[in-house]
Amino acid sequence: MAEEKPPLTVVTCTAPVNIAVIKYWGKRDEDLILPINSSLSVTLHQDQLKTTTTAAISRDFKEDRLWLNGKEDDIGHPRLQSCLREMRRLARKRRGGNGSSSSSDPPPLSLACKVHMASENNFPTAAGLASSAAGYACLVYALAKLYGVEGELSEVARQGSGSACRSMFGGFVQWTMGERDDGKDSVAQQVAPETHWPELRVLILVVSAEKKPVGSTAGMQTSVETSRLLKHRAEAVVPERMAQMARHIQRCDFEAFAELTMKDSNQFHATCLDTFPPIFYLNDVSKQVISLVHRFNAHHGKTKVGYTFDAGPNAVLFALEDTVGELVEVIKRSFPPEDNGGPFLKGLPVQGASLSDELLTAVVRDPVPGVIQYLLHTKVRPGAPGVTDDNAESLPLLFTPG
Repeated sequence: MAEEKPPLTVVTCTAPVNIAVIKYWGKRDEDLILPINSSLSVTLHQDQLKTTTTAAISRDFKEDRLWLNGKEDDIGHPRLQSCLREMRRLARKRRGGNGSSSSSDPPPLSLACKVHMASENNFPTAAGLASSAAGYACLVYALAKLYGVEGELSEVARQGSGSACRSMFGGFVQWTMGERDDGKDSVAQQVAPETHWPELRVLILVVSAEKKPVGSTAGMQTSVETSRLLKHRAEAVVPERMAQMARHIQRCDFEAFAELTMKDSNQFHATCLDTFPPIFYLNDVSKQVISLVHRFNAHHGKTKVGYTFDAGPNAVLFALEDTVGELVEVIKRSFPPEDNGGPFLKGLPVQGASLSDELLTAVVRDPVPGVIQYLLHTKVRPGAPGVTDDNAESLPLLFTPG
C-alpha cells in the first residue's frame, strides 16, 4: 500500500505595484518601518504589473524556504522574518492563543509547520518599479489566507516594505505616517477607488531593468542622517502637499495633479542630491525624458503630461486617455526603439496619432535610439491583492524536499 502523503495547504495570490505621487523617503523607526512623512500613491492594473506568490504549508517541510523569480533566496532576511512572525502571532491569537481552532473550525495544520513560498514578478525587480511593495503585499496576503488571518493587514505589509502597505488597496491610496511609537496608526487607506478617474492613464518608460546601485533602504538612512532638505520636506512641505493632492484627485483636476506630481518627484530627487555623499537615481535618459515632457506641455500651452521617478531611472508618465496616442508617437520619435525581438509598446493598446510639423519641431530634438527598452501602457484599476486558482507554476518549487 502506497504511503500517504502528509496534508498540504496551498494558496496563490497576486498583488499590484503602486507608484507614489507624494513620495515616502526616510524612516523614524527602522525596525517597524515608520516613515518621517505621509505619502500618496496610485495603484496600477495587475494585468500589466503584478507579483504572484504561492505559499504552502505541510508537516513534511523541514524548514521555511523562499524562491524569488525561480531562484531560492535568503529566508533569514529580517523584514521577511518580521512578517512571518507577525502573521503567525495573529494566527495564534485568532485560534485562542495556543494554535488550536474552535470546535466549529476545521482542524488546521499546526502553526509549528514550516512554510514554503515562491514569488514571481512580471516586471523588472529592484529597478525602481516598486517590486518590494508588490512583493511584500502579496506575501502578507498569501500568508493571511494560508493561516486564516483577517482584518487590517497593511500594518504587517509595512513591516516588510514601507510602500507595501499602499499595495493592499486599489485606486488612490494614502499611507498616514502616524504618531504612535508602536506604529499602530501608521497604516494605509484608500482616498478614491479606481472607478473615480477612469480616463487617467499611466505610461512607464523602462530605461533600465538593472538593479539600482543604491538600494532604497540604505539611501533613506543616509538621507535622514545627512540631508537638511529632507527634514524640511517632511516637516514643512509634505503635509500641505498631501492635502492638495487628495483634493486634485477628488476633483479629477489633471493639470494640478500632474504639476504637483512632477514637483514632488523633483524635490525627492533633490533630497537625494542633498544627501552626502549624493545619491543619483536619475540618469541622462531620465533627464532627457523630463525635458521632453516640459517641451510637450509648453507646445500645448497646458500640462497634458506629468512625470514621476521613484528610486531608479525609469520614468512613470501620467496622461489622460486622449493624450496617450500622441505622447507615444513623440516618445518613439525621440527615443527610436531598436529591434530586439520584442514589442516596444506593451500593455494596453494605443490608438495611433499623426504629429504636426509644428509639434515635431518644438518637441522632438536629436533622437537618441535604443536607450528606452520598452513602454508599458497601463491604468488605475482595483489592484488590491486577491486569491487566484493558478498554482501550477509555483508548485514544483514548493514541493522541493526539505
